[in-house]
Amino acid sequence: MTQSLHITIATRESRLALWQAGHVRALLQARGHTVDLLGMTTRGDQILDRTLSKVGGKGLFVKELESALEEGRADVAVHSLKDVPMDLPAGFTLACVMAREDPRDAWVSAQCACPEALPPGAVVGTSSLRRLVLLRDALLKLKRADVRIEPLRGNLDTRLRKLDEGQYAAIVLAAAGLKRLGLDARIRHLFEVDQMLPAAGQGALGLEICANRPELARALAPLANAATTLATEAERAVSRAMGGSCSMPLAAHARWDGEHLHLRAAWGDAEAAATATATATPLVRAEARGVVSHAAQARALGEHVAARLRAGGAR
Repeated sequence: MTQSLHITIATRESRLALWQAGHVRALLQARGHTVDLLGMTTRGDQILDRTLSKVGGKGLFVKELESALEEGRADVAVHSLKDVPMDLPAGFTLACVMAREDPRDAWVSAQCACPEALPPGAVVGTSSLRRLVLLRDALLKLKRADVRIEPLRGNLDTRLRKLDEGQYAAIVLAAAGLKRLGLDARIRHLFEVDQMLPAAGQGALGLEICANRPELARALAPLANAATTLATEAERAVSRAMGGSCSMPLAAHARWDGEHLHLRAAWGDAEAAATATATATPLVRAEARGVVSHAAQARALGEHVAARLRAGGAR
């Protein structure tokens, strides 16, 4: 039995982030720990007039939370794993990766049930370069070069409000966030993984702590999910090997097939996708399968797939 601890969780103050932190709090309380939440506003939440790739990347969502850990104001930071940089600063560690929610992307629109139903010249919103290149590729296959893909920033509620105000005909969001907040009814279409390959770590929660807190790591260990941990380790290894950040239009997703892990990745040219015409945008795909039972094997599989991407022309 681990000893009961008084744990403070640092979290962003968006509704989704508070749900995620509250979920972790409930699980820890059920194991006898006392848990408080420390709500914080990050730089990523404050800068909404520019795309993440132009202002420092997804690490803007975690730096203030890491400062709270380092200063002792908090013990654990709860992150959407897809927002966590591939390499953490010295002194920090991901102590736990929890079971993954639905990793797929969701099509949200009041007027269009799917991309095929978009009116001429429609505007679709997304905050992700990955979604930009994959959406552009899908739209060009539908011969819809007329559709514009525009940046969409803000937390989940802000993005839905912008859609409802008519700024976009449709937006693409992570299904996991919508489902966690009970907003399943907003989803008009779920992209299968074959249609829209997810981001590394999408749908999973990661718990970050200071590396010198072994008693805290022991308390969090029961919340970890081994299958999700290994799958996301492989996905994040692809991104790490490619120098991945939010300025990298990169997708990576792993599925289990018995003891084998099937890892697929895709890279696209964001500049070409942003100015796409009827000519298809460059899109490089790679995949591999392997027996994976520990983290080193997962990382090796990810590095192998990254090498295949580079061999195919990804940069």
